[in-house]
Amino acid sequence: MSNISVDAKKLLEAGAHFGHKTSRWHPAMRPFIHSKRGDTHIIDLTKTAEYLDTALAAITKTVAGGGVILLTSKKRQAKEKVQEVAEATNMPYVVNRWLGGMLTNKNTIGERVKHLKKLEDDMASGALDAKYSKLEVQRFQEEIDEMNVLYEGIKNMPGQPAMVFALDIIHDKNAVSEATKLNIPVVSLVDTNADPRTIKYPVPCNDDAVKTIDLVLDYVQQAIELGESQKKTEKPAEKTDAPAKKDTEAKPEAKEAK
Repeated sequence: MSNISVDAKKLLEAGAHFGHKTSRWHPAMRPFIHSKRGDTHIIDLTKTAEYLDTALAAITKTVAGGGVILLTSKKRQAKEKVQEVAEATNMPYVVNRWLGGMLTNKNTIGERVKHLKKLEDDMASGALDAKYSKLEVQRFQEEIDEMNVLYEGIKNMPGQPAMVFALDIIHDKNAVSEATKLNIPVVSLVDTNADPRTIKYPVPCNDDAVKTIDLVLDYVQQAIELGESQKKTEKPAEKTDAPAKKDTEAKPEAKEAK
């Protein structure tokens, strides 16, 4: 359970309970559907709050342990907010095109990022101005700008992320697929037309409404910041000659939809 208070009333006000049309539903979402309103499924917000709470706790724990959260969404109504939260928390992000191999082909992506950073360093130091004409330098700047559209959010990512937050399990399926192949836990909103069983931390929720997206991402930002504060306040264990005690405390696992 997280230390962040998820307010079901705010979820309701944000329209988090509105699912897709009943004709487009996924049977695995049955446990999360409260009722029907016309031809639209209504999501059970008590379940939304419960699963969101579990996901936020996992995010906080991951960050507190030194892990990095990669935030991603290519959705028009979510891109700006995802980038805003990522930059505010100093986390990596992808909000434009998800390149194939962004996570699974780290060697190729790493070389491209290395090239981008070298160009930026040479541009900032004046090395390019000293060696090339104004037209050539302008072309280098255009290359930098084009590459930053793809790599800006991940160019300072230290290795593989410990967790991926993908706003929409279907719209961001390439990110979810690559993270899954690498056994990276995924947190994602799951609307009534998707299968919540495919990721570790599904949050049954409207994944289209701007107010819902903003509210959930505000909670995600709080979870990351809480993790950072716990990481900073942790004290190193005192040295002792006594043998270390075994950790017998049960560790909570994420709830999975049946």
